[in-house]
Amino acid sequence: MNSHVTDRRSFLKSSLLAGLAAAVPPWRAGAAPAAGASAPTRVALTTGTDRAAMAFEGLKPFREQVRRGIAGRQIVIKPNNVAIDHPLCATHADTIRGILEFLKSLGRTGDIVIAESPASGPALEGFANYGYTRLAQQYGARLVDLDQDATETLYVFDEKDFRPHPVRAARTLLSRDRYLISATRLKTHDRVVATLSLKNIVVGAPIKDAGFVWGRGRQPGTRSDKPVVHGRGFRAINFNLFTLARRLRPDLAVLDGVEGMEGDGPVGGSPVDHRVGVVSTDWLAADRVGLALMGIDFAKVGYLNYCANAGLGCADLAKLEILGPPLADHVKHYRLSHNIDQQLVWMRSA
Repeated sequence: MNSHVTDRRSFLKSSLLAGLAAAVPPWRAGAAPAAGASAPTRVALTTGTDRAAMAFEGLKPFREQVRRGIAGRQIVIKPNNVAIDHPLCATHADTIRGILEFLKSLGRTGDIVIAESPASGPALEGFANYGYTRLAQQYGARLVDLDQDATETLYVFDEKDFRPHPVRAARTLLSRDRYLISATRLKTHDRVVATLSLKNIVVGAPIKDAGFVWGRGRQPGTRSDKPVVHGRGFRAINFNLFTLARRLRPDLAVLDGVEGMEGDGPVGGSPVDHRVGVVSTDWLAADRVGLALMGIDFAKVGYLNYCANAGLGCADLAKLEILGPPLADHVKHYRLSHNIDQQLVWMRSA
């Protein structure tokens, strides 16, 4: 009982502190970048149709940063396979191939994990469907189903009852000894406008029980903790993504926009022939550039605004050094989800 009270007090205290940042109005150009920033934050923009080559080229400017970052640490590549049998919603195997080739060029082979907890179905089935199994064998990487991982309990907010709710989160993504690479597509989203490198990590961390298959029925007594993070409302999910970002943000972001998704993402959207890629060691900068390429107003994305206000990265385009072709030449305006007006409730006071 005492442990439960302590956990709840800790949650409420952290929620109050985080809420101060969340209460700040949407991020404005000219907002301060992360403390201690001196040189401009770099983001690589690549174009083409060869995902592996684009990922490799995008990573090259960050060679020394990545080399230092991975030294003595477990490398974890987290794809975004929200469903296990719908290729448009998933990270393409060639994007992973480009990352693995780059790591190989740094002398890192074998001790690399590709880890996922899909919203629907077993991770290993999705890996096989998307060609990861052969890829892992070729590079000596290990495929990990995060639903089988050891867990740590985190707490999130629910806007219907204003109480802390426990979430089982995979320790592989929480470990301080890991170097975490988020590899995902540019996609719109039906809850938070867009899903990019941060959301891939945060919602990939909560696990589900074996036998739980979203939308296909489930074995009695099984559950998924992913919906808990959604907090039963558009305000709560943005708040929860922000608060969990302090523990679950990636070290490196690789965004694939060769073929993006617009409309009712992250699963039910339509393809966008975009032919771009984004890489940065500042995940927020990468997500900021990703949104700009998608023609999405940054002020509409709540969780990223909160992260920018809290100094978790650089979200000011004027303070970013874009390596590659002009950003403005490659913008496509993605169609947003049908419920975008409902999603923007986070921008209004209660």
